[in-house]
Amino acid sequence: MKKSFRDRQFVVALALIAAASASAQDAPRYTVADVRFMQGMIGHHAQALAMTALIPDRTTRQDIRLLGQRIQVSQKDEIAMMKQWLKDRHQRVPASGALHDQQAAAGHMDMRGMAMSDTLMPGMLTTEQLAALARTNGDEFAKLFLTDMIHHHEGALVMVASLLGTTGSAQEAEVFRFASEVDSDQRAEIARMSALLAALGPAGAKSHR
Repeated sequence: MKKSFRDRQFVVALALIAAASASAQDAPRYTVADVRFMQGMIGHHAQALAMTALIPDRTTRQDIRLLGQRIQVSQKDEIAMMKQWLKDRHQRVPASGALHDQQAAAGHMDMRGMAMSDTLMPGMLTTEQLAALARTNGDEFAKLFLTDMIHHHEGALVMVASLLGTTGSAQEAEVFRFASEVDSDQRAEIARMSALLAALGPAGAKSHR
């Protein structure tokens, strides 16, 4: 018997539903390593914001101020994106604001009672190192800030490499795209900061590492 137009529509609809279901099953899923990367990078970015928050009161150099503003804009946006990614997957969202506020307090030199994890992510400053940065001014601050932020960015590259080196991770398109962007953006900023540091003088920064 010849199928009616309505019957043919129904068959096509079923085929499309089956194809969509198969595609969804085949789509790469996020992993525990992906979740940990997003959670860890939120805290990592939060410290970068704490560091850039020190800039306005410690240097009048326009190049350092513009650098800080670029870092603030990009990393605030990325923190918002990472938090949404975690929320969409019903994963724990770190309280980055609390970490930022705690570490920004280093600028007021009151470090007592400041809680920090004993295990820092790659490139992150300790409370003592953040306080040392906050105690500097002028070109001394600019040099130490650049040295610390270069090290901080290099830590982010380590985190990306660790994620991409974990079998099965970063297969979800959003995770892979973000990790790739972090890698390329941080490398570009490292090159920019290295040039600024070199321009400040051959002596470089008085590193506290």
